[in-house]
Amino acid sequence: MEQLHFVDACTDEHFRAMSLIHALGWRDTYVDAVPAEYMAREITDERWVPFFRDDYRLKRCHGLLLYRDDSPVACINYGPARTENYNAGTKEGSDFPNAAYAGWGELISFYTHPAERGKGYGGLLIEEAMDRLRQEGYKNCFVFVLRENEKARRFYAAHGFAWDGTHADIPFPPDAICVDLRYTREL
Repeated sequence: MEQLHFVDACTDEHFRAMSLIHALGWRDTYVDAVPAEYMAREITDERWVPFFRDDYRLKRCHGLLLYRDDSPVACINYGPARTENYNAGTKEGSDFPNAAYAGWGELISFYTHPAERGKGYGGLLIEEAMDRLRQEGYKNCFVFVLRENEKARRFYAAHGFAWDGTHADIPFPPDAICVDLRYTREL
């Protein structure tokens, strides 16, 4: 019988597992939204390792993995809402319009390994992250989701999130702009 358990990301092994899940998720999910040359050049398996390491060291946010036995199947980063220009793994950085959300919690990034989707792992992980945000004293949280990502939008709606009418434009060189919709929820 499989054993599911959460692991707080705190080692390079954890950061590499999270980075790989992110890269696989990007390659699978954003193939029609993010320019192919950007994906080929920038979305490597190790891309996010230094960002996760710095987030842990600086206590900017928390990384959390869901393991099935010894295999990481999903990961999430959560913490206080980003209210300043925060690199978030893109060389260009992103200007998140979050000043009005100071004091909120944020689900900063969330991916399930593409081969592990549809098994309920994402739901377990997101609920755990929201419970932890609640325990840290947050009353509300939000997550950005790509406008074209209908599956993710349905997933977040099924977990009590709704689009609040705001968004962030994310530039991808050479000339693409992706629109992230802000989905909010009370905790």
